[in-house]
Amino acid sequence: MADSPDSLRVDKWLWAARFFKTRSLAALACAGGKVDVNDDAAKPAKLVRVGDRLRITQRQGRRVVKVLALADTRGPAPVARALYEDLTPPTPPRARPAPPWRPPGAGRPTKRERRELERLRGF
Repeated sequence: MADSPDSLRVDKWLWAARFFKTRSLAALACAGGKVDVNDDAAKPAKLVRVGDRLRITQRQGRRVVKVLALADTRGPAPVARALYEDLTPPTPPRARPAPPWRPPGAGRPTKRERRELERLRGF
């Protein structure tokens, strides 16, 4: 057998760690260049070991994780979270524009000001 107990196929690990819903989706992501192991592009059969650093590009964004444990079966979410440490840098807060300011007694808002107020309130 090619796999030793201290290593596991990357597609299998990604599936067990719940980054992808199916193993075939994990294999497609690896084949499509969406997964890097230690800054090298990973094919689905690439072996991962404890301590490896993975960069995973998903629809929600890019994640950086460190492998803490190996598992070849998919389990509950708390067990899956114990397989890795999330090293993804936090996303910077989005800059919100200053709300439009109207001096008191300036009268009724113009059409443009009203649209800005509605956009701010989320209408």
